Amino acid sequence: MRTSELKGSLIIGALVVLGIAACTVAPIYNVADAPTTTASGKSLTASQVRQGIITAGSALGWRVVDAGPGRLEGTLALRTHTAVVDIPYSATKYSILYKSGENLNAADGTIHKNYNGWVQNLDKGIRATLSAL
Repeated sequence: MRTSELKGSLIIGALVVLGIAACTVAPIYNVADAPTTTASGKSLTASQVRQGIITAGSALGWRVVDAGPGRLEGTLALRTHTAVVDIPYSATKYSILYKSGENLNAADGTIHKNYNGWVQNLDKGIRATLSAL
């Protein structure tokens, strides 16, 4: 094989690897200031929101612990991946913000594409739990 053919093969191979890697990452999905609402329109207390977040997270396999006043930390460990999110909350809103992770390829605002689904499921679970209060 000639040098020019070898270089061309290496370039094509590198592009294929980069293309595959690009398919496995997506922009990091955060939930910012989601309103806390109930189906009846009843106002909630911060304590009810806290408990709703813990209940929803636990049902989905998240370990949710206190991280200070008005703040929870959620950890989800699946296979070789671990995601940690910061969850600030009040009586009227909550957020789910990426904090750290292992084996999630997080860099430059992107992350393993499955992470976003985990956070979206957590958000849906929280909304459903709070709505039922």
